Amino acid sequence: MKIKLITVGKIKEKFFQEAIDEYTKRLKGYCNLEFVEVSDEIIKKNTNESLNMQIKEKEGEKILAKIKEQEYVILLDLNDSKEFSSNDFAKHLDALLTNGKSSITFVIGGSLGLGENIRKRGNEKLLLSKMTFTHQMAKIILLEQLFRAFKILNNETYHK
Repeated sequence: MKIKLITVGKIKEKFFQEAIDEYTKRLKGYCNLEFVEVSDEIIKKNTNESLNMQIKEKEGEKILAKIKEQEYVILLDLNDSKEFSSNDFAKHLDALLTNGKSSITFVIGGSLGLGENIRKRGNEKLLLSKMTFTHQMAKIILLEQLFRAFKILNNETYHK
């Protein structure tokens, strides 16, 4: 299985990168993992909804340029999204694989969220939590849940 994570912005803090590196190492035996970072747009202090929409659309264009037609795209989004337990998330990944979705792309948008252009491309939306996390934290939480899902699917123990 190939899993791609597309994120807006770079990881700047060393401790976040160390956590990402650790889960990347743990996931090596379960999937082919690829990271794609696209640059975030500058958000000015005196912004409005129209400018925010333009920023989200520009970031969405950059994201869309990194997605291939055959990829199944799961957007991390707060709006109208599916929320899973860890076991149900594992079952969902297994169902996607069973149905021929061997290349899954997860998208984490910028600080303003996702534009309509990328929302239209998404095959589904995933809610990690109703709480708000930084994009760096969302990336780490997603990686941890992917690792947990593969452990569950392989009937391997993992702390609860």
